[in-house]
Amino acid sequence: MPTSKVPPKKPRNAVTLKAVATHLGLTPGTVSAVLNDSAAARSIPEHTRKRILAAARELNYRPNFLARSLRVQRTFTIGVIAEEIGDAYGGMVVNGIEAFLSEKNYFFFTVAHRHDGRLLQTYSEMLLARGIEGLVTIDTSIDHPPVLPTVAVAGHQRVDNVTNITLDHRRAAELGLRHLQQLGHTRIAFLKGQEKSSDSATRWAAIQEVAAEYGIEIRPELVLQLEGLESTPEIGYPYGKALLTRGVPFTALFAYNDISAVGAMRAFQEAGHRIPNDISVVGFDDVSLASFSIPTLTTVRQPLLEMGRIAAQTLIDRIEERAGFLPEIAVEPELVVRSSTAPPRCV
Repeated sequence: MPTSKVPPKKPRNAVTLKAVATHLGLTPGTVSAVLNDSAAARSIPEHTRKRILAAARELNYRPNFLARSLRVQRTFTIGVIAEEIGDAYGGMVVNGIEAFLSEKNYFFFTVAHRHDGRLLQTYSEMLLARGIEGLVTIDTSIDHPPVLPTVAVAGHQRVDNVTNITLDHRRAAELGLRHLQQLGHTRIAFLKGQEKSSDSATRWAAIQEVAAEYGIEIRPELVLQLEGLESTPEIGYPYGKALLTRGVPFTALFAYNDISAVGAMRAFQEAGHRIPNDISVVGFDDVSLASFSIPTLTTVRQPLLEMGRIAAQTLIDRIEERAGFLPEIAVEPELVVRSSTAPPRCV
């Protein structure tokens, strides 16, 4: 018995850039400049740009990136090198990067090195082999000038070809310490960041400088340095317990980041201390966990999503030659007061 063959479905014809141009009565070059947001688009009147973008949406135009890449010999791809994928800090920065790149029709590869120098070198070479046009690094130390344009979030070393997106750590220290001082706290404990964390040394230096100006004594017995690679509150828990076992009275804690602050709070609470009645706690970063901890966490906010967007825009502007090299772009912190801070019971 003969079998009938079902003819394959014909693919729907994709709308070409030339078809969009014909629909509008414009040249393909004009349409291409606008849809690719190239430098030439700056000379095109705004009303024409809006017409082109509206027509592209109406006709459901989708760019053929393979053809585009072959034509202009570009990949429209960048690399993102993070300390870890999925941690609260880096995750928010990557979200900001992704939001901007999706608007510009760029693609990105993300890798994580966990502060392993050999892994960092291997991944860097792999990304270069895959044709990336630039790099964004997150919490990653860069010692040598990179081959490609690079933007470092939480970078601090001045290196050729690297733009550092930095927080004003002195201002951040002022916000956190002034808040505790105005509440009446004088005996403040501190959790310092891990040695390999890019922000650690800069932030601690700023805290020491501001504390000296405000007349706040930093007692060595109330300072602990975080160690390990955990990206959850577990990293702060043993240090909260260690502060209590030292037997040195304190009424407030200023932690390196939110996750260590929440972990320390858990240790304090398990020991019978009420927060903020017995111990006030201030974190740093304002990751999503901060507003859902119990109690909610007072913290110094870094605009992490915005830092990601700035990093991506800065890199694309350099790749597209819209802007020159900037060695540093500073962003401002903000104090977010929640329920984990209050005046001490005994001043």
